[in-house]
Amino acid sequence: MNNSEIQIFKAQDGTTEIQVKLENDMVWLNLMQLTELFKRDKSVISRHISNIFKEGELTENSVVAKNATTASDGKTYLVEYFNLDVIISVGYRIKSQRGTQFRI
Repeated sequence: MNNSEIQIFKAQDGTTEIQVKLENDMVWLNLMQLTELFKRDKSVISRHISNIFKEGELTENSVVAKNATTASDGKTYLVEYFNLDVIISVGYRIKSQRGTQFRI
């Protein structure tokens, strides 16, 4: 994600801080950031994303970007980032207090 900026998001209770990638005025989060945002297990978020694509709500190749990221171990990994359309779709599927806060 070239020319991206980093922004900070804090939940209303002040407990969560998430670095958000912005590119061409679009927000992008990876799976781990989504799990933190919605306070749900990685498998729950992955299942919601998978269902969003299976049900045809969104087209995967138009809302997912894969970027190489170097981890602390020095290895390079391909990480999927999901745009705001996916974030909103997941937010409407999450049944939790955090999901409700997000929708509000």
